[in-house]
Amino acid sequence: MKRSIQTINPANEAVENEFPDWDMGEILPVIDAADHAYLRWRHLEFNERAVFFTKMAQILRERRAEYAQLMAREMGKPVTQGEVEIEKCAWVCDHYAQQTATYLADRYIETENSESFVTFKPLGVIYMIMPWNFPFWQVIRGAAPTIMAGNTIVLKHASNVFGCAVAIEKLFKDSGFPGNVFSTLQTGSRTSAEIIAHPKIRAVTLTGSEQAGQQVAAEAGRNLKKSVLELGGSDPYIILEDADIDLAVASCGASRMLNGGQVCVAAKRFIVVESVQEEFEYKVLELMKSYIMGDPLDTATNFGPMAKVKLRDELHQQVLQSVAQGAVLKLGGEIPDKPGAWYPSTVLTRVKKGMVAFSEELFGPVATIITAKDEADAIAIANDTEFGLGGAIFTRDVEKGRKLARDVIDTGTCVVNGFVKSDPRLPFGGIKKSGYGREIGEFGIHEFVNIKTVVVS
Repeated sequence: MKRSIQTINPANEAVENEFPDWDMGEILPVIDAADHAYLRWRHLEFNERAVFFTKMAQILRERRAEYAQLMAREMGKPVTQGEVEIEKCAWVCDHYAQQTATYLADRYIETENSESFVTFKPLGVIYMIMPWNFPFWQVIRGAAPTIMAGNTIVLKHASNVFGCAVAIEKLFKDSGFPGNVFSTLQTGSRTSAEIIAHPKIRAVTLTGSEQAGQQVAAEAGRNLKKSVLELGGSDPYIILEDADIDLAVASCGASRMLNGGQVCVAAKRFIVVESVQEEFEYKVLELMKSYIMGDPLDTATNFGPMAKVKLRDELHQQVLQSVAQGAVLKLGGEIPDKPGAWYPSTVLTRVKKGMVAFSEELFGPVATIITAKDEADAIAIANDTEFGLGGAIFTRDVEKGRKLARDVIDTGTCVVNGFVKSDPRLPFGGIKKSGYGREIGEFGIHEFVNIKTVVVS
């Protein structure tokens, strides 16, 4: 009997759609076609490739509402947030259409030779494994630089957003791209090892869990292929004694509750110096109370269900374990008695080292408050993690904040008096168990090119 994969509406657990689960016999011709397309695509000039991405940006904006509703039905994102995601996808398309020729221009280096320069050439077919939490943005932000550089892509999207994956492939087609420059593989993770090993796959990129990253890195290493990994985070948001508390609370809340807290780079640990802990905690609690669960298709909703019941249940167990270990549950923490992957806005205080909420990533609408004795203690707590994706510092002394962000906090991104957001103009990625390599910006487009030296004697 042929395998199939269902997409389930997390708001009511109804089946949205069903897709055939491809085996390698169906996948291999797609990889071959992507390789064949690459042999032609690589020879186009940057301005010729840019035309297709400019058209894609236009179509994304035209279909903003349609795509937002699809995301809401498949993974529970409120439609207002979905429309913002689609606009951001259009932005990254425009950015690389305009900037790739600069980012990948030959770079001449003075040597004793008559001519020495570095040039940037595509690699071939790139295997992309993407998550469900930003089902359009994660794909488009990786595809725009990779394809503008001259590569082609085969995508394995998360199985609960296959409708989005199919829509993205159609988006490329409707934007006029040549066939097989971008292709979607309707397959689960069971085929990934064989796909990575395929001789026509030149590199792999994954955004996902630490466990998935370990598996992909192992397969890529075994086959001597480049990999880029963007994994989990336990982002520290440090509130110092001289912080603007209202700004800190608003930023922490916005970062924590975007997409129902299901963001790798969301604020995960609120680390507050004890002299301002009481005020900060009170205001965070009041803000979190204002987030009310609602239908993601309703434009008044800013907080929908989690993406899957299984993920909701795992989060709830982390909350219960933390409370058993001594954390104080100030808000939420109870599963509603109704169908769907619903979980309320939740606040844990008095969180300390050794507790689940201190050391593990809580991927959902749970705010974790940790009290530090002073600035030095707050920094030590912030860096006491296996993760290193993003972080933030709140202080009225901007120069001090800048120095701490630049020199002290161990993350791929650190923001002073704001919250972390990916931006097409800036590199994005982590250190430690948050992965390696960079996406977007100039550094992102250099990940999947041959940085080639040419010398003329």
